[in-house]
Amino acid sequence: MKIYNLFLRFAYWLCTMVAPHLGHTHGKLAKFIAGQATVLSLAEDGERASDDSRPVIWVHCSSLGEFGIARPIIKQLKATGKYRIIVTFFSSTGVEALRYHHNDVDAIYYLPLDTPANVGHFMATIRPSKAVFIKSEYWLNYLYWLREHKVPTYLISALITKKAPFFKHVYGYLYRKALETYTQILVLDDESRLRLAEIGFDRVTVTGDPLFDNVITLAHTPYTNAVIEKFAKDAKVFVAGSIHDKKDAKLVVSLANRHPDVRFIIVPHEISVDKIESITRHLKGQTLRYSECTPATQMDGVQNLIIDFLGGLAYIYRFGKWAYVGGGFTPYIHSIVEPTAYGLPVSFGPRVERKITPLQLVALGAAAIVRTPKELDDWFSELKDNEEKLSDIRRLNLSYMTRNEGATKKIVSAIDS
Repeated sequence: MKIYNLFLRFAYWLCTMVAPHLGHTHGKLAKFIAGQATVLSLAEDGERASDDSRPVIWVHCSSLGEFGIARPIIKQLKATGKYRIIVTFFSSTGVEALRYHHNDVDAIYYLPLDTPANVGHFMATIRPSKAVFIKSEYWLNYLYWLREHKVPTYLISALITKKAPFFKHVYGYLYRKALETYTQILVLDDESRLRLAEIGFDRVTVTGDPLFDNVITLAHTPYTNAVIEKFAKDAKVFVAGSIHDKKDAKLVVSLANRHPDVRFIIVPHEISVDKIESITRHLKGQTLRYSECTPATQMDGVQNLIIDFLGGLAYIYRFGKWAYVGGGFTPYIHSIVEPTAYGLPVSFGPRVERKITPLQLVALGAAAIVRTPKELDDWFSELKDNEEKLSDIRRLNLSYMTRNEGATKKIVSAIDS
């Protein structure tokens, strides 16, 4: 643990040293550092101001994508009327998107860095009666504190692979020890259950993925946006969601330039001036940012609309006919099921090892892995005017979504027992 704590402190110190010299391109890092500097005092102020004495369920998500998994669970737990819900994020995207816009969450904070002093301070401030971690958040000092204080703790929507920290030779014993904290681990598939059994952990339930329940709900939730509706009206629209890095941008920009008769809605994963300008600079067709538009804006001749606000992507996919999802050139591919819930054919980069859904959809013939602009163009060109194929994919996708719903009820039952 000493090495783990030293590494965290060194990594944070390095971030504070480097961030001021990186400019706007790395605004997310600057926001993280600023959030870390104030989170403990903000949490103290927030909890002191609350007059709600109900027991707290603390839910930790890495970023906004993981909150999509937690959202239906939080909603059902909140509906019981028994709990106060506090959500923490490691990333700024979740804090910024949800701090003022989520009725089911009582408080939202950055997760203080996982040092013994921060953990003791923050836990004493929020006083959780139960703790819920999403997917693969293994913060050792938090887990050790929760075990020592006998707080029921759950890991949900977990996919356990051979690359999980529990199986590492050098430091895996620390994480295997941390497994003792979990009251229950709720996993996506039976392979994950079997891998945990290999290391002697049997408090495991296979529930499937609550993200399906969330996106099905969102897909059926009314959503109006006069600007986007005007842009998409009577047009063929391609939605490029969560554009994560230059590789994603290169593929999408190339496709837009090859198909000027198709309108593109481009949604960056992070909203920064530098990234948006980089995308805009390489697009040949007329391009507008959402923030530049009003319902009266003239859209004739506009090919590309760049969305420069957070939190709307899951609703925006409904305006599309095809989709590309970013993050697939990193280990952190973004949500494939959001466009799938609308029946859209989906393409994405090759790094899909941390998720089950992409490969299942590829096997169904409803999605494609693409590595180059040519591969994306080949996939799109085959579907572009093939209404029969698009109809088949829509049917396959909606059937797939229906088969996978229902995990939320199982998870809420376990946490609320």
